Amino acid sequence: MLNSANNNSPQHPVSVPSDINMNGYNRKSPQKRRYEMPKYAAPKKKICKERIPQPKNTVAMLNELRHGLIYKLESQTGPVHAPLFTISVEVDGQKYLGQGRSKKVARIEAAATALRSFIQFKDGAVLSPLKPSGNLDFTSDEHLENDVSKSAITVDGQKKVPDKGPVMLLYELFNDVNFECINIDGAQNNCRFKMTVTINEKKFDGTGPSKKLAKNAAAKAALASLCNISYSPMVVPQKNVPLPIDDKSSSMELPQIHADTIGRLVLEKFMEVIKGQEAYSRRKVLAGIVMTENMNFCEAQVISVSTGTKCVSGEHMSVNGAVLNDSHAEIVSRRCLLKYLYAQLDLQCNQATAYQSIFVRNTDGQYPYKLKSGVHFHLYINTAPCGDARIFSPHENDTGVDKHPNRKARGQLRTKIESGEGTIPVKSSDGIQTWDGVLQGQRLLTMSCSDKIARWNIVGIQGSLLSSIIEPVYLHSIVLGSLLHPEHMYRAVCGRIEKSIQGLPPPYHLNKPRLALVTSAEPRNQAKAPNFGINWTIGDTELEVVNSLTGRTIGGQVSRITKQAFFVKYGFLMANLPGILVRKVTTDYGQTKANVKDYQIAKLELFSAFKREDLGSWLKKPIEQDEFGLAE
Repeated sequence: MLNSANNNSPQHPVSVPSDINMNGYNRKSPQKRRYEMPKYAAPKKKICKERIPQPKNTVAMLNELRHGLIYKLESQTGPVHAPLFTISVEVDGQKYLGQGRSKKVARIEAAATALRSFIQFKDGAVLSPLKPSGNLDFTSDEHLENDVSKSAITVDGQKKVPDKGPVMLLYELFNDVNFECINIDGAQNNCRFKMTVTINEKKFDGTGPSKKLAKNAAAKAALASLCNISYSPMVVPQKNVPLPIDDKSSSMELPQIHADTIGRLVLEKFMEVIKGQEAYSRRKVLAGIVMTENMNFCEAQVISVSTGTKCVSGEHMSVNGAVLNDSHAEIVSRRCLLKYLYAQLDLQCNQATAYQSIFVRNTDGQYPYKLKSGVHFHLYINTAPCGDARIFSPHENDTGVDKHPNRKARGQLRTKIESGEGTIPVKSSDGIQTWDGVLQGQRLLTMSCSDKIARWNIVGIQGSLLSSIIEPVYLHSIVLGSLLHPEHMYRAVCGRIEKSIQGLPPPYHLNKPRLALVTSAEPRNQAKAPNFGINWTIGDTELEVVNSLTGRTIGGQVSRITKQAFFVKYGFLMANLPGILVRKVTTDYGQTKANVKDYQIAKLELFSAFKREDLGSWLKKPIEQDEFGLAE
């Protein structure tokens, strides 16, 4: 008893606790010093033990990667004095066995066997993940889409965020880990660090406003690529309440490696197209659309890139469809996508080029054309879209049950302010703006980006004109560069109307895009937003710079993505595209859109769903804006 008491006592020169003095020991006695001698060696012995890898680490490591595992005793053989235990553990539907002279050792062996199935050990280093059985090509995107995404699924079908930080976990899983700061951009008060981590000759980049955050981002990218371990906010934290998303919530997350690829491609394309016009590189919001075929991200194409945060001033409205009303980056990127869709349908006008198009003839439907199978579009925005998706505090945990269930701010339709930034809730009105009222000084209001994305998830991103030619086209995923709050983002883009939407004419439906946040999140930009925006579409030889307040190019010309430009393209398609029944467009722009019946039914049902949820009325632009026709 005396030994144990002294071994647990504080080290010299800290005084002996009072309970030892009460038992009669003298602080200066040689006996006390004699018993204190082993205390100096004890910590060293403990540290030495910690440096030696212990078998129990396999259980701890497996529990970090796969939560909620259950170990079962399969059998006990051998004599009573020397039993042999066999214990099993099931991981991702595969059973792994371990044997040992004690249950503890057998459990350790079972965990080690499971770990070796997807972590290959070679010369002390941890290499690429391996499937439990059979050979698998881990450069295949099909594997990442179908199999790896299942590896982090845990109890109750929910994914879990690892307990440990990405850097610490990376060092635990891999021996050959080297971080290096390779670049520093920006002014002193707005630095951007770039860190690279090298693991087994593979490099992963991360950026951030500090070296620590950049290092974390690089580690997250490595873990996502090598082990499919995600720190995405779409993954449910272990200590938090599960997200109030339906039972398909696990399918709402885009694999992290795909999200990072989308973000990187858009940023790289922006830097490429802005060369030579660096004066217009200043921006607050950057957006772009990436296209994949069969989820092959190795050959993904950037379809559009855009910047912008402003809307047209009321005095610059056009009766000829010659101005851009909304120059917010994500809205402009979608208009660039429309330009691309028109160009792809142009290829169908010539039999020699039809095979190059992403569209094919639709022989079994009411629409003459449809997208090729496997073609997907992914929207990237460097921040949450304005409106409902951005109405939250990023530093407050407001998940779980809302303490104010009658709060009207959540889910409300909101409008952008003319020539300014930010949004305000729509008023309880009939949702009509008048031309003369706006010219007289009434602010021209435009629906928020969150509301427009929710609209795209009902009626599609192809617009009303193309809806008379092609089946609805929906976004497969939305990737954000910052400010992704899963609960608010899901509600904003589709969740607030999922219970009230009804009566949509097929093939229109409520689309639920996958959501993700890039590992290298963009910092908050406090600079004043410029009054211009840029746009570029695949096939363009140069970017276009638009004055957001006038809705025209900085040279005063009509933009290539206006209503007027698209109506001309639509007229050409109707006259030349094979399979079109009505060749001549005889009505004005507004009436031509109104004639696309199924699209209009779906749109009106969307507006009704918002009203049924008491979220406000959709605000429409003055009808005079659409009363223009095609030139003869």
